[in-house]
Amino acid sequence: MSTDLLAEFLGGPWSLAAMSLLVLGDAFLVVVPGEIAVTALGAVAMTTGTPALWAVVLCAAGAAALGDACCYLIGRVVGTERWSWMRAPRVRQALDGARRRLDRGTATVLFTARFVPFARLAVSLVAGASRIHPPRYVALVILAATGWAAYQAAVGALVAAVVPGGPLVAVPVSVVVAVALGLVLDRLTRHRGR
Repeated sequence: MSTDLLAEFLGGPWSLAAMSLLVLGDAFLVVVPGEIAVTALGAVAMTTGTPALWAVVLCAAGAAALGDACCYLIGRVVGTERWSWMRAPRVRQALDGARRRLDRGTATVLFTARFVPFARLAVSLVAGASRIHPPRYVALVILAATGWAAYQAAVGALVAAVVPGGPLVAVPVSVVVAVALGLVLDRLTRHRGR
């Protein structure tokens, strides 16, 4: 695929919508590559100028906040024990851990969980089931989602600014860098938790 064709495809009118759908889907299914989509589009924005980097951040933040809010509503309506998968030992452990953390500091947990795929689902479900005040939850989720979106897009944009070769090189390199940063952060937070 030529650089021009890739830039045209990724900078087209549907790129923001596709990225937003991936980020929204990522709220429910952690295997959906929402982070990768934001990072890749951040790289494209830096190398081609289309879409604008601010639009990438805005759309990603909106989709992430909407996904978290939907999970909150599910937790509020359904709770955290109705379905059998919610009672599995590992899921129970994650949900109970989220509940303990939310009791200690809602803002800190929501901001931290936004960067950890399964944790954000567990925290949002538990926040809804715990009946955390909706306006407070939504305000914190919007701030957390905006910070997350800016970070993900900035990783792609920074790599694209440093690595020559246009979007054909910047997109895969930025994705590899984002995954590596995620693995390092996971390892550090796991080590700190012990």
